Amino acid sequence: MKIDTQELRQLAATETTRVDLYATIHKALRALMADTLLAVGRMDPTDGLDVAQATDRVLELLGLCRSHLAHENDFVHTAMEARATGSTALAAADHREHEEHLAQLAQAVEALRAAPTAQRPGLAQDLYRRLGLFVAGNFEHMNVEETAHNAVLWARYTDAELIGIHAELVASIPPQEMMFTLRWMVPYMNPAERAEMLLGMKANAPAPAFQAALATVRPHMTQREWEKLEHALG
Repeated sequence: MKIDTQELRQLAATETTRVDLYATIHKALRALMADTLLAVGRMDPTDGLDVAQATDRVLELLGLCRSHLAHENDFVHTAMEARATGSTALAAADHREHEEHLAQLAQAVEALRAAPTAQRPGLAQDLYRRLGLFVAGNFEHMNVEETAHNAVLWARYTDAELIGIHAELVASIPPQEMMFTLRWMVPYMNPAERAEMLLGMKANAPAPAFQAALATVRPHMTQREWEKLEHALG
C-alpha cells in the first residue's frame, strides 16, 4: 500500500496522541500467537492429552483470528474505503490469504488428531512450522496496519469519529469472545493502556461484567502489575 509523504509525516508526529484502532487488539493477537506457537513446539506428540490440549489452543487462536479479520473488514476497512478508495486493497488481499492459511492450519490440526501415534511426531512438526509461518506473516501484516492504515485513518477521521467506529465494533462482539480477548489483551498492555481501558469499562459496563473482566485477567498478571491497576482504578 502506498501513502504519500504528508501522511507519513503526520503518522510520525501523532502516533502517540491519536486514537489507534489497532494497538491493543494487536497486542492481544501477538501474545496469543506467540504463546500458542510455543505450546505447539513443546507439545509431546505421543501423549494424547497433550496433543488435545495444544491443538485446542491452536483452534482457539484460529477462531479469534477469523473473528478479527471479519471485524477489520466490516468496520475498519469499510471506514477507510469510504474516504480513501483503494486504500485497503493490499490488506484485503492479505486477509484472503490469511483465511486460506486458517483453513490449512485447521486441516493440519485435524490430521494430527486423527493420526496413529507413530505418525504424530512428523505431523506435529508440520503443524509447528505452518503455524510459525502464519505468525510471522501476521506480525508483518499488523505492522503495515499500524503504520500505513493509521496514516490513512488519521488523515481522514477525527478522534471522535474513530472512537465511534471502535464502539460499534466492540458492540458487535459476543460476550464470550470479549472475555477471551480481554484475557489476552489486558495482561499484555502497559500499565497506562490497561488503566485507561478498564477505567472506561468501569464507567460504562454493568458492574457484573466489569468484575468478570477483572477476574478473567487477574491470574495472568504479576502482583506488581495488579497493584498498579488497583491503584489506577481507585
